[in-house]
Amino acid sequence: MSCGDPHETDCSEVLDHLYEFLDREMPDSDCTKFEQHFEECSPCLEKYGLEQAVKKLVKRCCGHDDVPTDLRSKVMGRIDLIRSGQTVPEHDVGAAPQAQES
Repeated sequence: MSCGDPHETDCSEVLDHLYEFLDREMPDSDCTKFEQHFEECSPCLEKYGLEQAVKKLVKRCCGHDDVPTDLRSKVMGRIDLIRSGQTVPEHDVGAAPQAQES
């Protein structure tokens, strides 16, 4: 997704790190760059708004459940595999093997 216009911060960088921005898991200087980008780029601003709404909905519906401590690392590992273009296993690599039916 891109508006086609050149920006100081590229659309692909913004979209690759959108959840880090939403979760405020990046340095303030990077947050400022992203905020500037959203002022200039309506497609990225729209994507940001959509992801922000989804995040709020999930928090409202599921925000009271305890999350296993290793879940985030597994999810981030899977995202890193996808971003790097590596093949992602169809099964959960952290799960115990399932018994096969006869």
